[in-house]
Amino acid sequence: MARIQDLPRLVSEFGTMAKEYMVQETVEPAKKLGRFAGMSLGAALAWLIALVLLSVAGLRGIIALLPEGAYWEALAYLLFALILIGFMAILFGVGPKSSPAEGGEE
Repeated sequence: MARIQDLPRLVSEFGTMAKEYMVQETVEPAKKLGRFAGMSLGAALAWLIALVLLSVAGLRGIIALLPEGAYWEALAYLLFALILIGFMAILFGVGPKSSPAEGGEE
């Protein structure tokens, strides 16, 4: 059993240990999570820029394949819109499916 004289030292050690534990269990994982979130947002931004540039290139490619004229250009815009809708449908079909929570309502 601890003596009364050891109590200030034990309280000081407890405070130090509690602070170290707090840093180990909360601050370090939060830093890792922040780093992961930053990388994920950067990757999403890169994919977004690539999608926009490829979409513009695809649209301009379809316009170049069709004859000159306003109606043909309108047809190119319509075709490209249909291609993008089909692409999104494929992505939504292949993407992850959400499952209902266990024990919840269906």
